[in-house]
Amino acid sequence: MTSTTAANLGLLRQYLVLTKPRVTQLAVFCAVIGMFLATPELPDARRVLAATLGIWLLAAAAFAMNCLIEQQVDARMLRTARRATATGSISTAQVLALSGLLGGIGMFVLYWWVNPLTMWLTFATFVGYAVIYTVILKPRTPQNIVIGGLSGAMPPALGWAAVADAVPAEAWLLVLIIFIWTPPHFWALALYRTNDYAKSGLPMLPITHGQKFTRLHILLYSFALLATTLLPYIVGMSGWLYLVAAVVLGLIFIGYAFQLYRVYSDELSRKFFRFSILYLSLLFAALLADHWLIMVRA
Repeated sequence: MTSTTAANLGLLRQYLVLTKPRVTQLAVFCAVIGMFLATPELPDARRVLAATLGIWLLAAAAFAMNCLIEQQVDARMLRTARRATATGSISTAQVLALSGLLGGIGMFVLYWWVNPLTMWLTFATFVGYAVIYTVILKPRTPQNIVIGGLSGAMPPALGWAAVADAVPAEAWLLVLIIFIWTPPHFWALALYRTNDYAKSGLPMLPITHGQKFTRLHILLYSFALLATTLLPYIVGMSGWLYLVAAVVLGLIFIGYAFQLYRVYSDELSRKFFRFSILYLSLLFAALLADHWLIMVRA
C-alpha cells in the first residue's frame, strides 16, 4: 500500500467517524423495525431498502453537522478530541460538503423511491437534532437530552411512514419508548464522563445538579420506561412474547439503575450504559418477533 493510498484511507475513516456509525446503526435498526411493524404482511423489499438507505444517509448527515457545530466542545473533551473536526484535519467547508451531499442524496432517495411524508419527517428530524438540540438546547439547559430526545426517538415513526404512508398511534408508542429510554441511557454516559463534560462547558445534569440527583432521575426514568414498554401489549399491538421480554428486560434495567443509585462506580455506570443499548435492541427485536408470531398464527 502506497503512502498516498494509506492517507486517503485514513481520511475516509475520519469522514466515517464524523457520521457516528454506531449510533446511526441503532437508529436505522429501530427504523427498520418500524417498517416491518407497519404492515400485517412483509413490506415491499425495494421500499424497505430505499427507506433504510435514505434514513441512514440523513442520520449520517445530521451527525456530521453535530460534529461541526460542536468542534470547540469536542476539542476540550478526551472522548472526542481526536475527531477530525476537533483537530482541524477536516475543514468546515469539507464537513458542510459531506453533510450536504449525504443529506441531499438521502432526501432524493426518500422522496422519489419511498414517499414525500418520510422525506419531510426525516428532514424535520435532521433539523431537530442538528439545530434545535445541538445549537439551542444542549448548551443552555441540563434538560437538553430530555427535550431534544424527541429527534433521536423518531426512527420508528420514519420507518412506519415509509411503508404505510402514515404515522398512526402505534408508531408514536414506539417513539415514546425511545423518548423515555434516552435520558437514563445518556445520563449513565454523562456520569462516568463527568470530568470530560465539566471541561466542555455544557450544562449536563451531573454537573449542574450533582451525581446523586442524576442517579435518582435515572432510577425514576427506569420505572417510567418499564410502564411505557407495557403499552404496546395493553393496546393490543403485541402479544405475550413481547410482554415477557418487556418485563424481563425492564426489570434488569431497573436493577442496574437501583444498583447505580445505591452505590455509584464508573464501572457500573459503563455497564449500565452498554446494557441500555442492548436493552433497546432486544426490546424492539422482541416486538418484531411477536409481530411475526401473530402473522404466522393468522
